[in-house]
Amino acid sequence: MPSTLVLDNVEITWLGHASFLIKGSKVIYIDPFVLPSSPEKADYILVTHDHYDHCDAEKIKQVRKDSTIIISSKAAAEKIQAQVVMKPGDVYKHGIEVEAVPAYNVDKFRSPDMPFHPKGAGLGFVVEIDGKRIYHAGDTDNITEMHELHRIDAALMPVGGTYTMTASEAGEAAAVIKPKFLIPMHYRSDKYGLQLDNDISPLAKALAGKGIVLKVLEPVA
Repeated sequence: MPSTLVLDNVEITWLGHASFLIKGSKVIYIDPFVLPSSPEKADYILVTHDHYDHCDAEKIKQVRKDSTIIISSKAAAEKIQAQVVMKPGDVYKHGIEVEAVPAYNVDKFRSPDMPFHPKGAGLGFVVEIDGKRIYHAGDTDNITEMHELHRIDAALMPVGGTYTMTASEAGEAAAVIKPKFLIPMHYRSDKYGLQLDNDISPLAKALAGKGIVLKVLEPVA
């Protein structure tokens, strides 16, 4: 099973969990909690929120160089010295285009009235590089704001449940977003000490006949 989806000149590699490497004219990491053994340096690092399995300062040091631009939510920025702090609706344009979009829970709670991911605390990102639009959903449920997304070439969506969408919920969200490709993430995370639902068969069932290609990747690390 491959670890990379190639869209013309853009490569999307699943490193594991919610960590991705996007390579085209620039090198972009998103939530680099998982890295390969000899990672290349980043032009951009995007961090969706401040939880340890997405915002890892030591891993960021491994791929950061003097010119690296770090883009993150406000809470994450305080941990990783991000130069660009975003909130939903913000757009960054410099070499690539990054739009921050909402990511939050509506029915996943750590305690009554306390969601794992409160509204406003975390982000998803729509990244445009070399003519391709890639949506990294962050840690989220199927939320109404997803209806506003458009022209997505590849959607990277959590499917493991407990803290994020389940596989079937991700399928329902994808049916609205209508990406060309859907890459499941935030599952198969046992090796990182996270117990999530690894059965994505409901996702395949939900996408049947929708014209969306389910691209299941093998984690690099």
